[in-house]
Amino acid sequence: MKKIGLIKGMRLCAKYQKLSETEKSQVRHKRLHEMVDYARTHSPYYNQLYKDLEEDYTLSDLPPVNKSELMAHFDEWLTDRKVKLEDIRVFMENLDNIGRKFQGEYLVFTTSGSTGNPLVSLCDRTTNNMMGAINAGRTFARKSDLKAFFRRRGKTIGVFATGGFYLGNSSVRARLLSMPWKKKQIAVTSALLPVKQIVEELNSFQPAMLGGYPTVLESLIEEQLSGRLHIKPVLIMTGGEYLSNTLRERLSEVFKCYVQTSYSCTEGGTIACECTEQHFHINEDWVIVEPVDKNNQPVEDGVLSDKILMTNLFNYTQPFIRYEITDRVRMHHEKCKCGNPMPWLTLEGRMDDVAIFVEEGQIIKIPPLALYATLKEIHGIQRFQLVIHEGNQIELRLIPVENVNINEVFDKAVQVLKDFLATHGVKTVTCILSDEYPKQHPKSGKFKHIINQSKG
Repeated sequence: MKKIGLIKGMRLCAKYQKLSETEKSQVRHKRLHEMVDYARTHSPYYNQLYKDLEEDYTLSDLPPVNKSELMAHFDEWLTDRKVKLEDIRVFMENLDNIGRKFQGEYLVFTTSGSTGNPLVSLCDRTTNNMMGAINAGRTFARKSDLKAFFRRRGKTIGVFATGGFYLGNSSVRARLLSMPWKKKQIAVTSALLPVKQIVEELNSFQPAMLGGYPTVLESLIEEQLSGRLHIKPVLIMTGGEYLSNTLRERLSEVFKCYVQTSYSCTEGGTIACECTEQHFHINEDWVIVEPVDKNNQPVEDGVLSDKILMTNLFNYTQPFIRYEITDRVRMHHEKCKCGNPMPWLTLEGRMDDVAIFVEEGQIIKIPPLALYATLKEIHGIQRFQLVIHEGNQIELRLIPVENVNINEVFDKAVQVLKDFLATHGVKTVTCILSDEYPKQHPKSGKFKHIINQSKG
């Protein structure tokens, strides 16, 4: 397994961009085959999966994998044979381990979408360095923002979900644990906090870069306009949710800075970086993206896919090879006006609703990510969908984990929800267990975790 440091990773990223198209293709081919060969040799799961693979295979010959399959074979999947899922779960029971290294070697992250229980992801040193190298060299769409960022000493704060082993929160804490003197330069505040408390922490920190989920940042617009929030970021970097053009323009207008986003996931890091044309250029030297239909067949350029198959070319400990991600994208290979020759994507973003409640005549809006993160931590839930109706009535659609009583899970979810909502000033809530299971929209096929049907 190759070990790559941060500086070397940055050099490799810069070198790739200077290569000819033929040379780039050779680099990608070499990295794919090195990853597959390593996985076949060191992972019993991939050894079995690829047992009939011919020597002259192509990418399309490799069987796709998904989260459920990999988690079901976790101990056989990893190439580090001493790592066991049960040991990781014991490690994760102590939230003080967020940002600390499991067995002294691996950062632990969890992720979950609309498809079931969280995936547990291990980040070795090379994986961490490569994610950092890609972000350092390619994140900023405009050089002027990068210069302004450094003039402000690179002060960065993210408004992320906390209380779990999430990528954003865990990465920041890992840096602060290893470099405690940087606490005045990098920070995180919880997206689960009431807006008033988030405002207080942002005012105290005065960031050069403000990061966070679009629906959370949207709630800060009125705070900035009123003067309760008074920060002057040189850049706002969103992620984790769909950023609409309307919200992008509004954030830029109110905070008087450039606003951009990126396309990332825990399993692959930053898959694509946004340019000034608002196109997501794939980091193709380290991540392979295949837009496919529901049967895993490729779709043509410009056609909306049902999902993508993602291959990570730097995580040798936990190989993600043709891994299914349920994001719908359109691939483009035509030349981009920004000058970046890498292929680019347009995304159909996640569209959960902002939750609206009314308490004593006051409208209270809560970002969907905050509700999602709260329920996600209830381990007896396999899948959920929360519907807010008029009169602060919450309908909870649940699928429990196998052999777990749905009523017990519902009671736990109700208590957690009421405790969380109370911190935001919502004290009169009625919760009902739905007769329906979580479901996609009958026409669009989209899945929302949070559906708001209250007009407030």
